[in-house]
Amino acid sequence: MIVGYFSAKQKDFAVRMDAAAVGLTARGARVVGRAVQRRGVSDGGARKMTLPYSSRTLLSSGKAREVAALREKSGADAVIFLNTLTEHQRRVLTEAFGCPAVSLAEALAPATAPAPATARARSSAPAPAPAPGDRAG
Repeated sequence: MIVGYFSAKQKDFAVRMDAAAVGLTARGARVVGRAVQRRGVSDGGARKMTLPYSSRTLLSSGKAREVAALREKSGADAVIFLNTLTEHQRRVLTEAFGCPAVSLAEALAPATAPAPATARARSSAPAPAPAPGDRAG
C-alpha cells in the first residue's frame, strides 16, 4: 500500500503516486491500495502547508486511522510512504498499522547482500579455549 503526503501546491501528486506504484511493481511488489493526505486545501491549512499534520505520524489522526483500516482490509504487507519518515514516525506507524511502514526511498534501495556462510560461522563461533600452559599476552 502506498501513501503520499502532499501540499495543495503539489498538483502532480497523482503522477508521483503512479510513478511510485510503477517503481514498486518493477521490484516485484503488488500495490493493493493508495491513500493521499493533502495539506493546505483549506484556508487554515494553507498557512501550515509545509508542516506535517503530526510529528508522530506525518498524517492527521483521521487519515492514519483510514490508512490502518485500508491496510487491514487489503491485507497489505507494508505501507510505503512517498515521503521521508523519521525513525520515530516509522516506529509509531509500524505499530499503528500492524506492518512495516517505510519510505519509498528505503523500499527501492538495493538490498544488501548477506555475509557468506563461512564468515558468519567464523564470527559466531566461540573462541577456542587456551591450551594448558598458554599465557594470555
